[in-house]
Amino acid sequence: MILDKFKEQFAITVATAFQQCYPEIYRTVGDNGPFHSPDVLKGIERPKDPKMGSLAFPIFKFLPILKSKPNEVTASVAARANIILSASASPELAVTPASGYLNASIELTAVARETIGQAVTMQDKFGQSTVGNGKLNLVEYSSPNIAKPFGVGHLRTTIIGNSLRRIYKKLGYEVIGINYPGDWGTQFGKMIVAFRRWGSESTFQGEAVKNLLDLYVKFHAEAETDKSLDDEARVAFKKLEDGDPEATKLWERMKEVSFEEWSRVYGILGVEFDLVYGESFLNDKMEAVIERLQKDGLTSTSRGALVVDLNDPQLPPALLKKQDGATLYITRDLAGLIWRWEKYHFNESLYVVGVSQSDHFKQALKVIDMMEQAENLPAESRMTGRVKHVDFGWVKFGEKTMSTRQGNIIFLEDVINQAIDLAKQKIREKNPNLANFDDVAQMIGVGAVIFSQLSVRRQKDVNFDWDEVLSFEGETGPYLQYTHARLCSLERMYGKPITAQIDHSLLNHDEERLVIETIAEFEEAIQEAARLYDPNCISTYLLRLASAFNKFYQRKDDSGRIDKIISDDPDRSAARMALVQSVRIVMNEGLNLLGLRAPYEM
Repeated sequence: MILDKFKEQFAITVATAFQQCYPEIYRTVGDNGPFHSPDVLKGIERPKDPKMGSLAFPIFKFLPILKSKPNEVTASVAARANIILSASASPELAVTPASGYLNASIELTAVARETIGQAVTMQDKFGQSTVGNGKLNLVEYSSPNIAKPFGVGHLRTTIIGNSLRRIYKKLGYEVIGINYPGDWGTQFGKMIVAFRRWGSESTFQGEAVKNLLDLYVKFHAEAETDKSLDDEARVAFKKLEDGDPEATKLWERMKEVSFEEWSRVYGILGVEFDLVYGESFLNDKMEAVIERLQKDGLTSTSRGALVVDLNDPQLPPALLKKQDGATLYITRDLAGLIWRWEKYHFNESLYVVGVSQSDHFKQALKVIDMMEQAENLPAESRMTGRVKHVDFGWVKFGEKTMSTRQGNIIFLEDVINQAIDLAKQKIREKNPNLANFDDVAQMIGVGAVIFSQLSVRRQKDVNFDWDEVLSFEGETGPYLQYTHARLCSLERMYGKPITAQIDHSLLNHDEERLVIETIAEFEEAIQEAARLYDPNCISTYLLRLASAFNKFYQRKDDSGRIDKIISDDPDRSAARMALVQSVRIVMNEGLNLLGLRAPYEM
C-alpha cells in the first residue's frame, strides 16, 4: 500500500528515537521491549482527526516501563525523531507530540508523487495486491430456488457475493464463485403434487416460473385445511429421490424454465459465476458422509430419525435422516462441505446467506468440527475455521419482509425495470439529448438497485426507498456514477495527454491534500472489505472520495471565484488533471468492484 513506505520510515525513526532517549531501558528490555521498529510498525494507526497528521503511534501501554508522564515521553521522542529525520537524505516526515501519541505528517509532495504516479501508471490495476497469491477462496451466493421467481429476497446474497468475488480477485486470490440453486427437498414434493392437481402444459408457457409460484402458493393455502397434502408431498419427494421417471421429468422441466429466467436476470445485473450445481448434485455423496459420521461414533437414533447430538444447549441435534429415510438440507450441506474441501482444499469457503440461517450453519460447522476432532486430523487437513457464514440483514419494502409461501414476494426483475424507468425520467429532466440514452438509464437503474444493498453494512437490514435509491445527490449509486461522468467530462474538456510527469508541489491546497490522501487509501479499503467480508467498506470509501473530489471541484480562490481545474496556467492544469484522472481511475475501479458500471456521460 502507498502509505506503507512512510509507515516503515516512521517506525524506524520512532524506534531509533526511543532507543536514544531511553538507552538504559532499551538495554534492559532487550528484544522484548517496545523499542524495535517491527513492534512500532504493528502499533501505528491512523489519527481520527486528519489535522493531527497521517500516522499515529500510541505510547500508553509502554508508560509502566518508561516510568514517565505521557507528555514528557512524546515530547522528548518527537524532538529526537525530528533530529534523526532532518539528518536523513529525504526528510518527508515531521513528528509532533500529542499527549500520549506520536503523530507524523507526511510531506504532501511525497504523497502526491507516490499516489498519482501509481494511479496514472497502473490505471485499472491500481489498488491490486498480491496478498492472495497462491490462495483459493470459494464464494457461494445467490442460490435461488427452482420453480420460484427471482425475488428481492435473493438480491442481497447475489449482490454481496458477486462483489466479494471481484474483491478477492483484485487482491490476487484465485476465486470460484458458486451458485448453489435449491433444486431438491420436500418443496419439490409439494410442487409435484400441486402441478398434478392444478397444473397443465400451459403452466410452462409464458411466464412459466410465476405460474409455478402460483401453484406453490395455492398448495400452502389448501394445506391449511387439507393436512393430507403434506403427507402426499412427502411421498412424492421420496419417489423423486428414488428416481421415479414421471417425477424426474417434471422436476427437470421446472429446472429448465428456472435457469432460463435466472440467466436473463443475472445478465442484467452483470453477475457471474464460475461453478453452478444444485443440491441434487450431492445426492450420491450423502451416504458416504453419513457412514463416516457413524464410523466416528457421532450418530444416534431419536424417534426413528438419524441425528448427531451436538452437546450444545444452544443448538438442537442435527437431523440427518427422517423416519422415512428422506435426507434434509443439512445432510446435503455436510456432503457439499466435504466435497468442496476434498476437491479444492480452499483457503476460505464463504457462504453468503441471510442471517435467518445462522443456526443451520452453526449446526453444520459443529458437526464438521466434531468429525475432524473424532478423526484426530492434522491442522492442514481440517476445514474447521476456514468455512464462514457471511450473513446479512433483510431487504424490506416499507418495513415489510417478503414471504414466498404466502405469495408476498416482489419480483427482482420488476424492481430493476422500475428503477430503469425512473432513471429515464431523471435523465430526461437533466440531459434529454444524452447519447446512448437507454444504455445509460440501465446503468443508473441497475446501479441504484445494487448500491442500495451495499450502501449499508452487511449485517444491517435494508429498507428500500425509491426516492433515496435513485437520488443523484447524497449517498447513492447514481451520485457516484454522476461523479465519474463529471470526471470523464473534465478529461474530454482538457483534451490533452495526461501523465504522472507533473510538478507535484503545485497540488498544495487542503482540498487537494484530502483527495490525494483518500486515493492513497484505496487498497486499504479493498483489504478491509475482504477482511470483514463486507463490500460496504468500498461503498463508504467511494462516498468519501466523491465528497473530497467535489470539494476540490467547487473550491473557491481568494477572490471568492471558483478555482477552475483547467486554467490558463498549463503546469497547474496538468497537475490537477493528473489528480482528476487518478480519482476517475479509482472511482471506475471501485464501482466495478461493487458490480456497478461507470457511465462516461450522464
